[in-house]
Amino acid sequence: MTERYVMDLHEVDGTRIADVGGKGAHLGELSRIEGTRVPAGFCVTTQAFERVLARTPSIGGALDELARVSADDREAIRALSARIRAGVEGTAVPADIAAAIAGALARLGEDSAYAVRSSATAEDLPTASFAGQQDTYLNVVGPAEILRHISRCWASLFTERAVTYRRRNGIDDRTVHMAVVVQRMVLPEASGILFTADPVTGHRKVATVDAGFGLGEALVSGLVNPDVFKVRDGAVVERTIAAKRLAVHALPGGGTRETAIEPRHQELPALTDEQAVRLVELGRRVEAHFGRPQDIEWCLADDGFRIVQSRPITTLFPVPERGDQENHIYVSVGHQQMMTDAMKPLGLSMWQLTAMAPMHEAGGRLFVDAAPRLASPASRAALLEVMGRGDPLVRDALETVIDHSGLLPSLPEPDPVGPPAGDRVGTTPEGQGGPSKAEPVGTSADGSVEPPEEDPCATPAEADPAIVTELIERSRASLAALEHGIRSKTGPALFAFLLEAFAEHRRVLGDPLNIQAIMAGMEATWWLNDRLLDWLGEKNAADTLTLSAPDNITSEMGLDLLDVADVVRARPEVVAFLRNVEGDGFLDELAKVAGGAEARDAVEAYLDRYGMRCVGEIDITRPRWRERPGTLVPVILDNVRNFEPGAAARRFEQGRRKAAAKEQDVLARLRELPDGDRRADAAKRMIDQVRAFAGYREYPKYGIVSRSFVYKRALLEEAGRLARAGVLREAEDVFYLTFQEFQDVARTNRVDEGLLARRKDAFRSYEALTPPRVLTSDGEAVDGAYRRDDAPAGALVGLPVSAGTVEGRARVILDMADADLEEGDILVTPFTDPSWSPLFVAVAGLVTEVGGLMTHGAVIAREYGLPAVVGVDRATRRIRDGQRIRVHGTDGYVEILT
Repeated sequence: MTERYVMDLHEVDGTRIADVGGKGAHLGELSRIEGTRVPAGFCVTTQAFERVLARTPSIGGALDELARVSADDREAIRALSARIRAGVEGTAVPADIAAAIAGALARLGEDSAYAVRSSATAEDLPTASFAGQQDTYLNVVGPAEILRHISRCWASLFTERAVTYRRRNGIDDRTVHMAVVVQRMVLPEASGILFTADPVTGHRKVATVDAGFGLGEALVSGLVNPDVFKVRDGAVVERTIAAKRLAVHALPGGGTRETAIEPRHQELPALTDEQAVRLVELGRRVEAHFGRPQDIEWCLADDGFRIVQSRPITTLFPVPERGDQENHIYVSVGHQQMMTDAMKPLGLSMWQLTAMAPMHEAGGRLFVDAAPRLASPASRAALLEVMGRGDPLVRDALETVIDHSGLLPSLPEPDPVGPPAGDRVGTTPEGQGGPSKAEPVGTSADGSVEPPEEDPCATPAEADPAIVTELIERSRASLAALEHGIRSKTGPALFAFLLEAFAEHRRVLGDPLNIQAIMAGMEATWWLNDRLLDWLGEKNAADTLTLSAPDNITSEMGLDLLDVADVVRARPEVVAFLRNVEGDGFLDELAKVAGGAEARDAVEAYLDRYGMRCVGEIDITRPRWRERPGTLVPVILDNVRNFEPGAAARRFEQGRRKAAAKEQDVLARLRELPDGDRRADAAKRMIDQVRAFAGYREYPKYGIVSRSFVYKRALLEEAGRLARAGVLREAEDVFYLTFQEFQDVARTNRVDEGLLARRKDAFRSYEALTPPRVLTSDGEAVDGAYRRDDAPAGALVGLPVSAGTVEGRARVILDMADADLEEGDILVTPFTDPSWSPLFVAVAGLVTEVGGLMTHGAVIAREYGLPAVVGVDRATRRIRDGQRIRVHGTDGYVEILT
């Protein structure tokens, strides 16, 4: 095939990224949109770039070296990228390529001024914009200068920032090629950037225009602040006019310079409102053509707009696709589940199939639609009340949306009878549905969350503690039946069986007895905290009253690992062996060490009970401890170092005694009050109830994860069969299929490799996104704020979830496998789920970025008596590892001391 080194823009469309790069393809596509004016030009294709690289043999070796360098080794990247750039710029442009470029310039006018712009094949993509990673040169005049700047654009593929950006987006340097766009210069009166969706809030109906005088370089380089226009529904709804003291203009002989703007013009708007609205209308056409919000560079000349670039806005959080025109207000499931990471498609679909409430996917996360329950005043009040008890930030975010969005119609009061389970907004504390958070047990017919307060001693309905024992036995029996029934299933029969198992899964979760037990503990906790604050002035008294509550499977998990450490500690050869463990296949080798058989048996027994757990366990695709037991080794070694034998039993007993002493103290103080005997009797009933049921709250999640591991093992066996048959390249490719798609592959023995590749690319892009607590169907992302003024200046404010104050060394840990804890350390991490509980026994306090009053981290912190503050914005970035901090778990803030 004859190489083609130059293509006119009018020949190019969105299918030619491999030839002309992302920018060139977008410009060619833009020129095809009716009413859009794109400056004339041409593309120097990637084939020309490849010819130049081929003429520079030293580059291949440098690229090999670069591939072996860590993304964090900035010095090595800087040196190697500089070497590659020098090689590219030092290579003469081959004569036939230079001739093709000269011919294109002759057609356009070789004496004209041009913009010479890099256009990489991994650029302006839906998942990664690469904005600003390669170079652009303005007002280049003359063929020789244009050739020189084309070489500089080729070399800019290997700037330090571009190499680092590719590495962090999982893109191989050798797979990216560079084209160059050469366009006639526009000498604008004004220029700037149009975002067809608000880049800060994500609102898809609000466009933002940044504008300044002259060339856009003044804005891009930060020389001046732009005028900012916000446009919605054909009108400017907000404007900020900046003082613009400088502009960048083209020089007659080539190049640009900064020029001062006359004082009387500095505060004039760069655009009129009418022009801003007209520009947004043009942007909406561009957005509609590409099918997603765009970041558009524009110029204004002779009262006409020219578009010089358009790329997708990759930082916006996606909106669930519903296929309707209704308004929706989505609440993040991940923030309730303490797992805000992106999930793979199989994990998402499995959670949706087993959940009690409809869940909607966006950006690799799940959301529930709160709009139906927010629409009427009564159900709205109940939902906001319960959401506020769990996480004030979610409540504030919802109230913010309700107050200003206009999304909610005013509906008549609902029928007192609650909606069917499928219409419930909330999920249980276990996160899968069941009791709607809008309708907890005990909700009155008028929608209020608690009984009327005429009687201050009124308590929630009492529940029989024997319920807990019965529920645990039911769960175990259901799990045993699942394990027995699934053993012989394969192919289509396996998927049919699993669909029936999912129905049983939902039945277990929705069991009214299960809901009663969960809510009994929660309501007793709320009652005690509210009444004891009112009667005794004591905050969060229930935190101490719940210490060492029975039947808490998650706290037992941490204590049981202390018992494993006791076995290991007594065997020095085992300790030495574990210090050198790498990987997960160590258990068989452990048995060969002196005392290793006993240690292996202890670890195996622990895995038999807890091996289904892992960080991010709501995603079935995450590796479990049973699959990667090496994850536990650092925690076991920390326990060996930090604790004495018998620590588990002592800790539990100390907590039990502290709770009993607190109970006696509270009841004695209540009896000294007016009407004290009645108050004490009511408190005693609630203390008994909270101790009977608080621990059970963790068990349904344990049951969910236990069932999910059974599902996973069966599905991976099926995937292994498909891989051995050559249908899949590797078994774990099924993680990028939904359950239904996996079922089709098992039935047809065919898989769409293109779909798998797209899913893997999408997942990588989703990993870089931060999900909001609340998301609207207009795309507005809202995280809420604490409306408080009771924390010291400079303190990091959060939600108090476990009382007490502690001072210590901050250990910022992003991965449980990296734990290296000492006595008195304070764990600082983005979020914790039950799998983090083994670390809790070794720390003195807890700080997380995500969490609520009844989420797992908060429950276990209270169980272990750890002062804890959750929901601290950007805690892992604002607190440095090793700093000394003070955690105020009663009042909900963190002070950085050093």
